Amino acid sequence: MSPSIAATTLGVHHLALNTDDMKMTIDFYVDVIGMKLVHALKVPPGVGVGPGNRGNPPFENLRHYFFDMGNDSLLAFFEMPKGAKQQGDRDALAAMQHVSFTMLPAPFEALQARLAEQDIDIIGPIEVLPGVFSVYFFDPNGIRLEASCQPADGEAPNVVAGSTQTKTAARAELATLTDDAAWIENRIADLPN
Repeated sequence: MSPSIAATTLGVHHLALNTDDMKMTIDFYVDVIGMKLVHALKVPPGVGVGPGNRGNPPFENLRHYFFDMGNDSLLAFFEMPKGAKQQGDRDALAAMQHVSFTMLPAPFEALQARLAEQDIDIIGPIEVLPGVFSVYFFDPNGIRLEASCQPADGEAPNVVAGSTQTKTAARAELATLTDDAAWIENRIADLPN
């Protein structure tokens, strides 16, 4: 087993999702969620199909737009041709079940008001982790979203520290996964006592 190493990533550069109605998607993410559209492009010819494809959806000249989701991270959408793909099952293996956005207290409250104004059903706010309150809702594409707020942290949410378990709590859960005690101890070595 390898010893634990420091995180090598800095966070999310961009998360790419799919839509079949880019205008509707722009209106929702700008007007309801409050993100800014920062880049609008079409995927260059030859990149959608054939040997030039680098993992993009298999269509030529798709719109691929980017929104600023804060903290130097982007949310992107590909616009699929209408009817070319069926809506996905967020609970399927290898699917994205939902995405949660970190929010400060005032914008968190404002988002809930905008969702209510748009008659968008929400679940919450509920405390999902100690000190973390979330609301759940769907975007117009059927993508499940979560907005999470840590009110006690004020204007400086400390997401990782606020979610970090003790060794005891993590050990108890990991023991339901495996009885390999050495593996468990290796995986929890960096957690606080």
